[in-house]
Amino acid sequence: MNHIANAEEQIVTERLKRKLNEVNSSAQSQLSGVQDHINFTLQQAYFKCAYNCFDRSRTHGEISNCVEHCSVPVMQAQNFVENEMARFQEKLQRALMVCQDKYETAKLQPGHSNSMNDLESCVNQTIDDNIKTLPSLLERMKTSLGMNNST
Repeated sequence: MNHIANAEEQIVTERLKRKLNEVNSSAQSQLSGVQDHINFTLQQAYFKCAYNCFDRSRTHGEISNCVEHCSVPVMQAQNFVENEMARFQEKLQRALMVCQDKYETAKLQPGHSNSMNDLESCVNQTIDDNIKTLPSLLERMKTSLGMNNST
């Protein structure tokens, strides 16, 4: 009987891993336009700005300050996206911890044999709910980064 329970646990664990990969893929897919904006549009503006800093009439310190000033929008955008994604991940992790806590509690209850199924159901619902928040997160990022909706 224990062998069957272990096999079932492995199957559920694999399905949970696939579900977690789904949220990662969805986030990467939906946020690719934001990353493109940072990596191409903002980086291009940075390099154009930095290029213009190199003027023989400027001192080395002035050139360095100018280049540093040019990098501010890119750095701010990258930090903003990283912070937003960290918040998203933290929220997901907290919700998954609730599922884990429910699972651990259910295992201690006598006669509660569906704890793995309950865990899987909780995780699936949590991930689906978090995936549904990605479009609003994306819109918030686009607005904050000054991107138009076509980007």
